[in-house]
Amino acid sequence: MFNKKTIADIDPHGKRMLVRVDFNVPVQGGKVTDDTRIRAALPTINGLLENGAAVILCSHLGRPKGKPEEALSLRHVAAHLEELLDAPVSFAEDCIGPVAEQAAAKLHPGEVLLLENTRFHPEEKANDPAMAAALAGLAEIYVNDAFGSAHRAHASTEGVAHHLPAVAGLLMEKEIRYLGQALDSPKRPFVAILGGAKVGDKIQVIRNLLKKADRLLIGGGMANTFYKAKGLQMGKSLVEEEAVESAAALLQEGNERLVLPIDFVIADALSEDAEKKTIPAGDVPADWMVLDIGPSTVELFAREVSKAGTVVWNGPMGVFELPSFAKGTFALAKALADSPAVTIVGGGDSAAALQQSGLADRITHLSTGGGASLDMLAGKILPGLAALQNKE
Repeated sequence: MFNKKTIADIDPHGKRMLVRVDFNVPVQGGKVTDDTRIRAALPTINGLLENGAAVILCSHLGRPKGKPEEALSLRHVAAHLEELLDAPVSFAEDCIGPVAEQAAAKLHPGEVLLLENTRFHPEEKANDPAMAAALAGLAEIYVNDAFGSAHRAHASTEGVAHHLPAVAGLLMEKEIRYLGQALDSPKRPFVAILGGAKVGDKIQVIRNLLKKADRLLIGGGMANTFYKAKGLQMGKSLVEEEAVESAAALLQEGNERLVLPIDFVIADALSEDAEKKTIPAGDVPADWMVLDIGPSTVELFAREVSKAGTVVWNGPMGVFELPSFAKGTFALAKALADSPAVTIVGGGDSAAALQQSGLADRITHLSTGGGASLDMLAGKILPGLAALQNKE
């Protein structure tokens, strides 16, 4: 149940709106190479513009060390945004201070201002009250539409919400509705699929999903650690030794609900031209490594997906960046696309794999939030969401 106020609950006409967006997008040679996250913010931006607002956008980009880096300037994003919007987009060389204040003061209804990278200031990640107040001073209402950053308590995501009337954008609302419903009242059977490299940072996610899902399918490098916990030799496969004990406990908790791969694609090196073969799940030869799920596992997982009412997927099934080890991930993407279930995919790598497979438009909801999706799946509170005003 989504109980936060949104832009539908306010009158933005003639007001300056500070909108936290997630424009943390890949930029190469000054060009945006994937604008999925920018496009996801357009309904909120356009909705505010159509209702007579002046829109001030703020975001972080990459991981600057609290100081300006030209390669991580949002200037590159401003030009791309202008192409997508039917409105002029101006750019401020800073997100706080005189430069930002003057640019905001000059902004008219129907115009857009993009502020420079918030992480060019160390105060952003420290959730510094002075920076939050400076950002709030630029506008009259705050809108958080950055689901991808909602798990961070930063000055632009959480701090600023204590200084202005603070509501959710349309993307934030959509993300929370889909993921929240999947966790709280899913159409059953509810099948969760987790992949990727590490178990360690997903232990809470697995524990929470085991309470809610009818089946939890584990693939990717994570599965190696579970098999090591069962006492198998995993050769040169990626194994998180420090998570083996936790994996053993989860296997006991999960019982028959936790489903591991039944065959592996293994190779003698992590390269496209390595020697490779498919083996049943068991001991992996000393100089070999598991790099994908095998065809029998694909069939097993696809069968679970085909019977599901709700499917949530986070994390690839293998090293999908190399074509030889992408078959499991892409086959799973096709199974989700073909399924009549409500399908929700979160996490950067799973989303990237879906885009590559050309099946993204056949998924019910493709989440823009990696860490935020995982924190929700783990049952954690998202600070950027919690700080927004509740509906009466």
